[in-house]
Amino acid sequence: MEETAAAGDRGAADENAASFWERHYRSRRPGAARVNPLLAETVSSLDPGAALDLGCGAGGDAIWLARQGWRVTAVDISATAVERVRERARELGIADRVTAERHDLADSFPAGRFDLVSAQYFHTPLPLPRARVLRSAARALRPGGHLLIVDHGSTAPWSWNQDPGIHYPTPTEIAAELDLDPEHWSVLRADMPRRRATGPAGESATVTDNVLLVQRVGTE
Repeated sequence: MEETAAAGDRGAADENAASFWERHYRSRRPGAARVNPLLAETVSSLDPGAALDLGCGAGGDAIWLARQGWRVTAVDISATAVERVRERARELGIADRVTAERHDLADSFPAGRFDLVSAQYFHTPLPLPRARVLRSAARALRPGGHLLIVDHGSTAPWSWNQDPGIHYPTPTEIAAELDLDPEHWSVLRADMPRRRATGPAGESATVTDNVLLVQRVGTE
């Protein structure tokens, strides 16, 4: 799910996840999405390998990774989002490096082992066993592989949830919820950087990101 995935959406409680996100992506015009900056920052020091993009949305991250030489599996619950990622990969001549699959991650998880799993703004207004999904992502890493979780840490003017009492779990809280065995996974980064962000209508604001970077250590 890219950063603005749920901006402006309402009435989620009256829909299931598939119809909610399908409606969201059908209402958006296809276009070239941007890579999320913290993903680009993290990947700059890594050798390309196999990557998994959870909640790929419009595909900005998946396409960017493929253009950096990664072999990418991009998954989303929206069939429209998945097909648009495939189309964009074909347009750019990188379809051999992008596999786009539809998954409801509450029910299924893509097969394979990965050197990088990216969960960028993996939020939804609908029920989702998020910790369970992210634990599955950690288990899908090869030794030495990285799980990068970037969450909202503040409310932007375009955020779908404007509840002033909302609590954004800190990276430390997210790590505790994942409950990963430190003998097999190591936390490399857990911080809350601030940056200027641009919303879907071109507006800008200073936002906080909650960043957790975990590496799988040891051997098989």
